[in-house]
Amino acid sequence: MSNQEQATHLSIVTTADGSKTIYNALVGENYHSKHGALQESKHVFLKSGLQHFLELNPCDSVSVLEVGFGTGLNFLLTADYCKEQNIQLQYTGIEAYPLSSEMIADTGYEGFTSAATWQNFISNYPLALSKNVDMDSNTRFEIGVTQLLSFQSDQLFDVIYFDAFAAIHQPEMWDDTAIAHTLKFLKPGGVFVTYAITGNLKRSIKALGLKVEKAPGAPGKREMLRAVASSQ
Repeated sequence: MSNQEQATHLSIVTTADGSKTIYNALVGENYHSKHGALQESKHVFLKSGLQHFLELNPCDSVSVLEVGFGTGLNFLLTADYCKEQNIQLQYTGIEAYPLSSEMIADTGYEGFTSAATWQNFISNYPLALSKNVDMDSNTRFEIGVTQLLSFQSDQLFDVIYFDAFAAIHQPEMWDDTAIAHTLKFLKPGGVFVTYAITGNLKRSIKALGLKVEKAPGAPGKREMLRAVASSQ
């Protein structure tokens, strides 16, 4: 999507917790929950995903794959947390239609992360769309500009953040093929998290041999899904 198309179809909106997100008129959905962009990212991805993995597997380095990089909020919170904990982070995002740096800057997410993390992210974001970038001494990140099913990597990841638009708007992102393709990049013992939970999603993931857990949802949702891959 060109910057001109983004200006036409994307707009900044404020969510219930005061943090901002982006509304995509083409899809008909916000990039984050209207009940709170910041609360959702912290609860679903940082707390229920990364921190849960680290509780089960204490370590000094971690790798994260995010399906739906979007505004970069999940990345910013993850990078800041890992830097505070002195954990080396390798972060890979998948985003078919990357936002412009200007649109990301308009979110005001610099208020939710350290000044250094924000500045390093904004300055390195354009580079990360084409290669793996050393953002700082703790963090390497890259963004694959591709559709999910076209994404390939030799790397397996400790944690997968699945943050695609809802199935009602993009059903192809949630079908058995898409979920199986995503989970083939998860390490044994790795953790998969998403804000949604449906019967079809649970059955799809269980069929792939993962242990599915219902976890408390972010504000506005009663439950979310977390799955853990067998360590065998």
